[in-house]
Amino acid sequence: MGHDKLRKFAENETFSCLLQPSAAELLSDGYFNLKDHPIKGNWAREMFGRESAEIVLELGCGKGEYTLDLARRYPSKCFIGVDIKGARLWKGAKTATLEKMGNVAFLRTRIEFITAFFAPGEVSEIWLTFSDPQMKSENSRLSSPLFLERYRKMLRPGGVVHLKTDSQFLHEYTKAVVRANGLAMPFCTEDLYKDPSVFDPVVSEVQTFYEKMFLEMGLPITYLQFCIDHEGEYVHPSDFDEKFWREAEGPRRSFAHAPAKTV
Repeated sequence: MGHDKLRKFAENETFSCLLQPSAAELLSDGYFNLKDHPIKGNWAREMFGRESAEIVLELGCGKGEYTLDLARRYPSKCFIGVDIKGARLWKGAKTATLEKMGNVAFLRTRIEFITAFFAPGEVSEIWLTFSDPQMKSENSRLSSPLFLERYRKMLRPGGVVHLKTDSQFLHEYTKAVVRANGLAMPFCTEDLYKDPSVFDPVVSEVQTFYEKMFLEMGLPITYLQFCIDHEGEYVHPSDFDEKFWREAEGPRRSFAHAPAKTV
């Protein structure tokens, strides 16, 4: 391991806005019986010093630039970036600390462990920003029925999921999941930066590192907002042609986000 990573890991231990729980403790009763972390249900008071808070998550936040920018624009809300890579989270936590941002936190954990950290109704929105489309593993896609079930356990009624991606494959797959489960979809666009009907300028004004790179390459950015309120089990889409969309997308760019780890 390089000296710079070791330095960042050491400094991560000093950031009060960065929570780095022990995976061994979470898994002490087994993968399918995760042990709840003490912060669950207590983020507003214990992390943000508020009696209550509207909490927004960014899953797979990387260096946290999207989380930080949203937090600057919406000081009344609280934002939590989630990623497994400590060296990436260092940048976001360092910035939040230097700027004394009281409405930002970061959580270092695997996304499949997310239900151990948030109580029912504790989260109001979830952002999926340029997630790996996981073309060969449906259950690893962050908009799959498996993950929607996890989100349902912590999103408040009417809470929304935002999917922003350069991947046409993931965009079309997610639309198929939404259709199959009869979910409300308030907004959907195939090209965020050429669609005059975009309802909220912040959706296009706040950009990730990868998003800026893709735009410079002339690639379209898609955006989808949907609710996950649903009775019963989520079902997998039967009308999504994986082979067609995989071939339509072609080879993935090598600098995309690291995949979410699932089993």
